[in-house]
Amino acid sequence: MHLRDDMGASFSMAHGMELAGAPDRTGRPVIGVIGDSDLRALGHHEPARYRVQRWYGHALHPRQPHHGHDRDTGQPRERRHAHDSSHKIGPLDNPTGKALDLVPLVRALGVDDVEQVDAQDAKAIRAALKSAVENSDQLSVIIFKAPCRLVDRTRHPAPTITDCRACGTCIRIGCPALGRDADGRAVIDVNQCIGCDQCMQSCPFGCITKED
Repeated sequence: MHLRDDMGASFSMAHGMELAGAPDRTGRPVIGVIGDSDLRALGHHEPARYRVQRWYGHALHPRQPHHGHDRDTGQPRERRHAHDSSHKIGPLDNPTGKALDLVPLVRALGVDDVEQVDAQDAKAIRAALKSAVENSDQLSVIIFKAPCRLVDRTRHPAPTITDCRACGTCIRIGCPALGRDADGRAVIDVNQCIGCDQCMQSCPFGCITKED
């Protein structure tokens, strides 16, 4: 299932799918994906709720106030408009702000199995995902960490492609700098490439390389 514009609801949906028995019916694990800003704004409560539900052995359904009303007073909230910047929490809004330390935050929410990996290291990502899936009896959280491209514009030299087999494996990673020529072989647009080396890691034949 692909969820778009959920505004941090992926964890809640994943928790609901597990409670509904989705893993038993499909034989596949339930995985929720959330960005750091949505975790900070809306998603941080669900890991804690998951742990409480596990402790007491039943699902919790707390009463929620009507959308648009203050949780404490019950009074209608003042609506924000597009020109109101008070809700902005992204890195471009406050690029000098202190970064949120996600590992201790997630541990404080009651999650014991927490791992942080380099978002550009495909081998480490596969290993972390495999470990988390094998830990089916508890909640696992993997934090993928890499510089935000909206803030950090650092570029590294683009790799080169030699003797491409036209298998299309590197194309499937979805990088906008990768394309095909008339013969179906992979080509790299050096104007768009930032040198993340994801294509090098994906090529099964070692055709994509970079000079040391």
